[in-house]
Amino acid sequence: MARIGLTGDVMLGRLVDKRQRRRRRPTSAVWGDVLDRLRGLDGLFVNLECCLSTRGRPWRRTYRPFHFRADPTWAVPALQRAGVDCCSLANNHVLDFGERALGDTLDALDAGGIAHAGAGRTRREAFTPAAVTVDGLEVAVLSLTDNTPEFAATADTPGTAHVDIDAEDPAVRRTVRTALEEAGRLQPDLLIASLHWGPNMVEEPPDAFRAFARWLVDEGVDVVHGHSAHVFQGVELYDERPILYDTGDFVDDYAVDDRLRNDRSFLFDLSVADGEPAMLRLWPTEIDDYAVHSASPAAAEWSRERMRELSAPFGTAFERAGEALVLGLGG
Repeated sequence: MARIGLTGDVMLGRLVDKRQRRRRRPTSAVWGDVLDRLRGLDGLFVNLECCLSTRGRPWRRTYRPFHFRADPTWAVPALQRAGVDCCSLANNHVLDFGERALGDTLDALDAGGIAHAGAGRTRREAFTPAAVTVDGLEVAVLSLTDNTPEFAATADTPGTAHVDIDAEDPAVRRTVRTALEEAGRLQPDLLIASLHWGPNMVEEPPDAFRAFARWLVDEGVDVVHGHSAHVFQGVELYDERPILYDTGDFVDDYAVDDRLRNDRSFLFDLSVADGEPAMLRLWPTEIDDYAVHSASPAAAEWSRERMRELSAPFGTAFERAGEALVLGLGG
């Protein structure tokens, strides 16, 4: 049985990068006391919410209030130290410092032996799924976003794998099916769709997202890995496949909303047996001092209860096992 970790946004830029470089923290510092749990996984898949470069200029072609960039000389070793196997790059920050910095990001991940999907030097490259072997399990990752259409790759310009989230749109279905067919040619045991979708600080997925996620499962996706809202959302089981509508934030420097608590989330720990999702464990986490940590008892209890509340409308009922929430998937 293989154990695969999925996280929300990993943003290593701005104040995280500044703290790392000025205080010369160990490269593992951003993972806090969660590092051993991360390294105990067989595979780790994250949304990388920044570019990895020291070059480029802030994007000015359209209004962008924030620009996230991390120095790859420490960021890549940090990702390696945690055992990150694949970074989803289809998001609204990978082009924050332009095409040169995007190119540096791709090169840095390639040099570090970290797979990536969702952005590229051409549209074809951006939509190309990543292939990763995890403890003998062949995993394919398709990364898509509906954020920041001005970042969309074209036939001959770099950018992201951008789509509208509309399962009823024939053009969207054709685009996504083409990418899914390419993933199928990799003959994966497990197919993950990593989606950076929707606006920030939204607590529940809209009906269109639910329809799109279910359509993806109907098309052969085994795990829907959502992120973008900065807060976690509920989990749905559809045809015994987990839909993680939003996995929240994992590492960042963002201001914290006292009600929504965007500093709290989970490490989503998926067990896979014989190529089938078998069990999902949710380990509560919280962000402090620009690093992720195991949640305090009070924060963990808040997150567990909130996840139960958000998942109940989908008919999802978690059990408690120590600090984690546990969900059997029928695999």
